[in-house]
This record gives sequence, C-alpha cells and structure tokens, in this order.
Amino acid sequence: DKTVSLRKDLSEMHEWITQAEEEYLERDFEYKTPDELQKAVEELKRAKEEAMQKEVKVKLITDSVNNFIAKAPPAAHEALKKELDVLITSYQRLCSRLNGKCKTLEEVWACWRELLSYLDVENKWLNEIELKLKATENIQGGAEEISESLDSLESLMRHPEDNRNQIRELAQTLTDGGILDELINEKLEKFNTRWEELQQEAVRRQKSLEQSIQSAQETDKTLRLIQESLAVIDKQLTAYIADRVDAAQVPQEAQ
Repeated sequence: DKTVSLRKDLSEMHEWITQAEEEYLERDFEYKTPDELQKAVEELKRAKEEAMQKEVKVKLITDSVNNFIAKAPPAAHEALKKELDVLITSYQRLCSRLNGKCKTLEEVWACWRELLSYLDVENKWLNEIELKLKATENIQGGAEEISESLDSLESLMRHPEDNRNQIRELAQTLTDGGILDELINEKLEKFNTRWEELQQEAVRRQKSLEQSIQSAQETDKTLRLIQESLAVIDKQLTAYIADRVDAAQVPQEAQ
C-alpha cells in the first residue's frame, strides 16, 4: 500500500530529526578544555553537513506525497499533507538550529584562538622587558651610557594597553558562557601576576637608573674639576722647572 510506504518514509525522517535534536541540540555541553571545544565544533560541522544532505531525502518524500495526493482520493489527502507539513517544518527548524549553534561555536573557537594570540604577543613583550631588566641590572659606565639604557627601557615600557584590554574582554566573553573558564582564569592570573611584577620592577629600575645617572654626572663633574685643578698645578710646576725653582723654595707645591 502506497500510503503505508509514504508514512514509513515520513516516520523514519521524523525519527532522524528527533535523534539529531537530542544528540546535538538538547544535550548540555560543557567545554573545559580546548580539545573538547574543537571536537564539538567539528561534530557540529558534520551534523550540519549531514542535515543538508538530507534535503534530497526530504524533497523526494515531498514529491512522493504530492504525487500521491494528486492521484489519491480526497479522504487520504489531509492526514498525509499534515504529516508532510510537520516534517518540512521540523526539518527546516533543525537545519536552522544546527546552523545557528555551529556558527556560535565557530565564533567561540575563533574567540579562544584570538585570546591565545593576544596572550602570545603580550608574553613576548614581557619577555623583552625581562631581558632588558637583566641587561640593566648591574650596568657600568658613565652618565651617557646609563641614560641610553634608561631611554631604551622607557621606550619599551611605552606599550599600548589595547592588547591587554582585548585579553580582558575576550576572556570575559568566554568565561561568561562557562567556556574554558578554569583554564582561562588560570592563564589570566599567571599573565596578570607576571605583568604586575615586571611593571613594578621596571618602575624600580627606572628610578635606580635615574639615581645612577645623577651619581655618574656628579662623579663626572668632580673628575672634571680635579682634572682642571691638576692642569693648573701641572702648568705651575712646569713653570717652576723652567725657572729652575728648587722644591725647598715652594714647600706647599713640593708636598
């Protein structure tokens, strides 16, 4: 009987739709690791593609039902037509929901990757600060050399806040949705702690370098005065020698 065959096709399709809804849309998902999130994205993509492939089956069933209705007595029309309408509505709703959830998870995955990217950039910058602080730890030299080191450190510290703000916003977006919250909180705590520590150390080092510059400048000034004084004495002694003045005659200079 054609009616029985059509109803079987309709029933099988309904069962597949119900199963897909339970499998991909009705379950509560928790994403605690990147692997779980990535796996969920891949599963949703496959489910979306599978649903799209079922479009051919739905069309065949629709054509079969419409062809049957066109030839069958009116009494058989209403029930089959109603079942077909329910199937088409359920199928379209499933596709829409799968597309929506797939898009959402893809955006979440992209958000996670973007967060990692910003963290990588900022950690590389923190590495540079760490190296710079080590390089200026026991710096030797005059005021000019120390001043160059200070300028270099200050230039490195003039780093825009944009990336850190992005990290904060991306992390908030993900953790608000309960996605990778433990992992993200752990990464952020580690990053923020390191950021604060290096910032504080950089401020201390800047003050230390400024004091070193001041000391070096004072030392340079003192050395310059000594050199000027020695030059005067040298000139005076040279004159004494030229005039054959005996040391006993100038006890202060001799001393």
